[in-house]
Amino acid sequence: MDDAFSFPRNPYLLLTPGPLTTTATVKAAMLRDLCTWDEDYNRLVEEIRREVTALATADPGYTSVLLQGSGTFGVEAVVTTAVSEDGELLVVANGAYGRRIHEIARRGRIPCSLIDCGELAAPDPGRVAAELESRPGVTHVALVHCETTTGMLNPAAAIGRVVKEAGRVFILDAMSSLGGIPFDAAALGADFLVSSANKCIQGVPGFSLVVARRSELEKTRGRARSLSLDLYDQWETMERQGGKWRFTSPTHVVRAFRQALVELKAEGGVAARYARYRENHRLLVEGMEALGFRPLLPPSLRSPIITAFHRPEQERYEFSRFYRLLKEKGFVIYPGKVTELETFRIGHIGDVHPEDMRRLLAAVEESMFWV
Repeated sequence: MDDAFSFPRNPYLLLTPGPLTTTATVKAAMLRDLCTWDEDYNRLVEEIRREVTALATADPGYTSVLLQGSGTFGVEAVVTTAVSEDGELLVVANGAYGRRIHEIARRGRIPCSLIDCGELAAPDPGRVAAELESRPGVTHVALVHCETTTGMLNPAAAIGRVVKEAGRVFILDAMSSLGGIPFDAAALGADFLVSSANKCIQGVPGFSLVVARRSELEKTRGRARSLSLDLYDQWETMERQGGKWRFTSPTHVVRAFRQALVELKAEGGVAARYARYRENHRLLVEGMEALGFRPLLPPSLRSPIITAFHRPEQERYEFSRFYRLLKEKGFVIYPGKVTELETFRIGHIGDVHPEDMRRLLAAVEESMFWV
């Protein structure tokens, strides 16, 4: 990188599902101003598109498109573009982000049904198969790969297999898994895969990305229910004009993302990053259990992305005070999002390493004011 700048050390680590703690070099990449029409910038976008596609799958039948906005913008673009006027969406949900997809469809006036598995159970492929057999009008199925409401890693391969056997289109929200968990989109049966710049690739917030089976994306011309979220038009413009976005793009964020991709490769790729995240997760869970905290999920359902813990049973415990004490010691954790239980969550992704987990555990022990 040719930009040199000394950043003050961040006062705390973000132990959240995103935005994440990023490296100084990723932040420094945003110091250059770029023109959205400049050929150097458009070439950068095309490089990112190729690398993101390769990150998601080795199958040559896939392509990618970048969209302004958070990951939810990308999910909404896919849902409101991919499902035709005579189509119907089935959402398989076991947390807030699966239910959000259902709400996106409802707001878009897209016929939609929901398999709600609750928040503590993994989706059952057999139930999905039965639902598809009884509902021939369903054309698309959507699933969240890693449901960060609880930290559960859902059985995307098994669900994708059922969806493809039934001849339906599979939409996979891989927001918190792409770049951090090894998988191949084609092997999972995903026709549309959505992620975000500020998750496991460790960029900063500002745009979402969609990796799509080209043959399915080409069918969506003219379907979109939104101008700015028209996935096909955005893709067609990037294809035809070599990386040009239809509307003003987040140039600084794009450059930071390019640097994040360089750093992912330097770390050893997805496999090496996955190993680091898994070690972060192992140290965290073992250490928290030793301090008396109970993880929400059994080991078989946990992901290396974020872990939810039950609140301590002591009456004096108060999350806001616990949060504040940890923040003063250099760590920001996340409140719980489970509907019926009081929990909190700690992420293991971003520029966070095993030694940081060890420091966190010491800080947690010092912050347990209720014992």
